[in-house]
Amino acid sequence: MRDSVCLALGTFLWMMGCVSPPDRFPRPEGLPVPDTWNHGEGKPSSDAVWWSSFSSPELVGLLEEAFSANPDLMGMEARVEAAGARARIAGADLYPTLGASLDGARRRQNFIGFPIPGNANDVLTTRATTYGLNFATSWEIDLWGRGRAGRRAALAESQAAEEDFAMGRLSLAAQVSKAWINAVAARQQWLLAQETAKSFGDTATKIQSRYQQGLRSALELQLASNSVESAQALVIERCQQSLQTVQQLELLLGRYPSGNLTLDCELPLLEGSLQAGIPSQVLERRPDLVAAERRLAAADQRLWESKAALFPQISLSGAAGTSTAELSDLVDRDLSVWSLAGSVAQPLLQGGRLRAGVDLSKAAIREAIAQYVSASLQAFREVEFALASEVLLKERALRIEAAATQSRGAMELANRRYESGLEELINVLESQRRSLSDATQVIAIRQAQLSNRIDLYLALGGGLMPGEAVGP
Repeated sequence: MRDSVCLALGTFLWMMGCVSPPDRFPRPEGLPVPDTWNHGEGKPSSDAVWWSSFSSPELVGLLEEAFSANPDLMGMEARVEAAGARARIAGADLYPTLGASLDGARRRQNFIGFPIPGNANDVLTTRATTYGLNFATSWEIDLWGRGRAGRRAALAESQAAEEDFAMGRLSLAAQVSKAWINAVAARQQWLLAQETAKSFGDTATKIQSRYQQGLRSALELQLASNSVESAQALVIERCQQSLQTVQQLELLLGRYPSGNLTLDCELPLLEGSLQAGIPSQVLERRPDLVAAERRLAAADQRLWESKAALFPQISLSGAAGTSTAELSDLVDRDLSVWSLAGSVAQPLLQGGRLRAGVDLSKAAIREAIAQYVSASLQAFREVEFALASEVLLKERALRIEAAATQSRGAMELANRRYESGLEELINVLESQRRSLSDATQVIAIRQAQLSNRIDLYLALGGGLMPGEAVGP
């Protein structure tokens, strides 16, 4: 009979403590989710490592370093562990508490006024030693589900923290990738400025020589010298910009910002187009949106927790042990003592605190819904803008590259005509400036295309390969 009671009690305890995270919260009615994107194809998307699409071992190595050493990411990982600990703490109240104590005492007592026979001046004295071994337990029966709701809420909040970490990792990958692209592009701009300064310098040297021979005017010499000084100033400016981008990358890697990081000098090629999937997939794959949904589910559980606090609290408590004068008798069942008690406590008057707690939980749900809808709409905007920018940047890049080809040809033609005495120096210098400007724009537009592709990866939740389609 006793074994059956223990088995039934153990089963009941297991059922009361077996709590899983809440199911996915229903999509809010106020959230519009179209079937397809306005600027992209509606095929499913992949979960591949998106940065491998740039085919850069250097970038992969930098990302691995950032994942292991970035201090902000390490802090987010610690918050995930803290959220998991809070979830375990929240589940502890579902089980009985058990404590044990071992105590011993020795006491002397004097009896004044009780003379001892044979010696009237002595005081009657007794000494006593006691030992006790006690076990105490208490348990609040979660009859209305208040503890289980709190446990489910804590589990959902722990899942939200995990998704925040996943989003932080994805965001860090995007930041490192863009910082790397910016650093490479800045170095290319620096090299371009150096080449331009050399070109202006060669032109000025020729004019200096011909001016000394009386073949060129002082005005031409001053114009050429002005171009050289401006080009040298641009070299210094581009050097400063390159140093700044490298230091920013070093910070993301968790390194000291020395500016000594050596990088490749070529931007990766942007190959293929990116299939964006369908809008509803973004709600399920973007970690920040999943985290917002988990917080919404947690708020829903907090509402039930606050409602259950209005009902009676049923508690059981018990204690068992032994009390003896001999240490060797602590395990003697004949000297055992025990107690068992139960209580039912119903809140009656608390100044409206419990009802206000319910209202607070309802308001928290409305706030969580609003935040989830707002975050989702923002995510849709980010995807739509990045998809539209892919097309516009591609068209713009074609125009800029064509303009760069034409300005470079015009510069070469102007140089040849000037050498033949058929062109004014002012036209040569203007063609060189235009060639520099267009070449600068070519680097900038390639940098913008790569950055926008990264923004699209991030907006979609990461992990998309160009042209690849798999199931949801």
